[in-house]
Amino acid sequence: MDMKPRPPHGLSRRHAIQAGAVGLLGLGMNHLSAFEALGSGVAPGTAAGNARTPLQPAGKARSVVYIFLSGGLAQQESFDMKPEAPMEFRGEFQPISTSADGIQICEHLPLLARQAHKYALVRSLTHSQNDHSAAHHIMLTGRSEMPVGFDRNKPKDTDHPGIVALAGSLLPPKNNLPPALILPDRLQHREGRLIPGQFGGQLGKQHDPWFLEMSPYHPLHYGAYPEYLFHHEKGPLTDTNLLFKAPHLSLPQGLSAERLIDRVSLRETLESQSRMLAQSIEDASFDRYREAAVSLITNGSVRDAFDLSLVPPATLERYGNNSFGWSLLMARRLLENGVRMIQVNLGNNESWDTHQAAFPNLKDFLLPPMDRSVSAFIEDLEASGLLSETLVVMGSEFGRTPKISTLPGAKLPGRDHWGAAQTVLLAGGGVRGGTVIGSTDAKGAYPTSAPQTPENLAATIYQALGIPHTMEWHDPLQRPHSLYSAQPIPGLT
Repeated sequence: MDMKPRPPHGLSRRHAIQAGAVGLLGLGMNHLSAFEALGSGVAPGTAAGNARTPLQPAGKARSVVYIFLSGGLAQQESFDMKPEAPMEFRGEFQPISTSADGIQICEHLPLLARQAHKYALVRSLTHSQNDHSAAHHIMLTGRSEMPVGFDRNKPKDTDHPGIVALAGSLLPPKNNLPPALILPDRLQHREGRLIPGQFGGQLGKQHDPWFLEMSPYHPLHYGAYPEYLFHHEKGPLTDTNLLFKAPHLSLPQGLSAERLIDRVSLRETLESQSRMLAQSIEDASFDRYREAAVSLITNGSVRDAFDLSLVPPATLERYGNNSFGWSLLMARRLLENGVRMIQVNLGNNESWDTHQAAFPNLKDFLLPPMDRSVSAFIEDLEASGLLSETLVVMGSEFGRTPKISTLPGAKLPGRDHWGAAQTVLLAGGGVRGGTVIGSTDAKGAYPTSAPQTPENLAATIYQALGIPHTMEWHDPLQRPHSLYSAQPIPGLT
């Protein structure tokens, strides 16, 4: 299947976004990024070319949720423990048995231990980069080689396209919603710079993913606030003015759905003369963006997906009344409304970067909310019947070094960056639960069997979305690129 980009046009829609999508439709200013691609005239989920046949899911899966733990989850303190290794390698935590015979995981993941018969662990995912930005780019794009001119300090048009960007450009929309999106934040380095790899890159800016930004960057923003707010060096935090801002999707006071549609009609009238002057503008694409904006407001089930006040207290308690739990709750509801590919970032500002005080911070602030939210998410997907058709993937940009070390001036030890080995969890979508694929050596340093690459993981995601192995995407210069760079991970089903 051949996907070609639409030619760029010269008339910017940026002001139409601000005055139209926000002013006419009543969207909060903090969520403008969801409509930024309007400036290109290409709609979310629109293939880089003409109308196409809707893609049919392969096998049991049809949707994917990619849970991304920015910072680097230590495999030794989670899903690939080494209890027989010397103390300076094995660490302080103990393994516990799970619901799957022969599989042990960290004692501080008791809820996920009860779910082990529902997920597979790939303990041998490997790549060569130990730098945060480079490793993010690799794991968010599914491409191990770095693009020419890669800049760790900022995203560039020459970066490889993110997995979510590619999925959003190739999948058909449903219910006028984008087929792929990222929540609750754009990934940022602790210094505030944007992390490369999460955008459209060579696919073109018009295919940057939709970002539902609910968790704005803050220099002290670590963990699942407000319940588990902490700083790696300073420990628990209490007041940093952090807010989790769900999208404001209510209509302005006094504006009914009918009047909203009237405003859209008025907007069409006002734009008619501009359209006559710019026939090359892809108005159909722009209209689909507008339809998506209207759908977000007028579709009650979509609107309710972001209203935490409607969530029963018992459900909030199961997920965790914090940014981790809220993000996965919203992801579940967006799945129910037809969004096919969702990346959920659990912990921005590289929350999982445990260089120091690793053991108390993991035990008290990071593992408990992840354990609660992810286990509740898997449970609820199964109860609703969605788990069989939804692939859940959880991973990081890299793992952590085999040997524990202490930074100069730090009071307590941790582990450094380590791209050579990490564990990725996969559940649902036909995945055979209670499965372990690959292994690492006695210190958790390198794969010793069935090594898997980010390309294998990306192929697994694309296959679960029903995207054919023969699919190509085209950059703005019409050059073709193969979507698949490797085979899906074997042994999952």
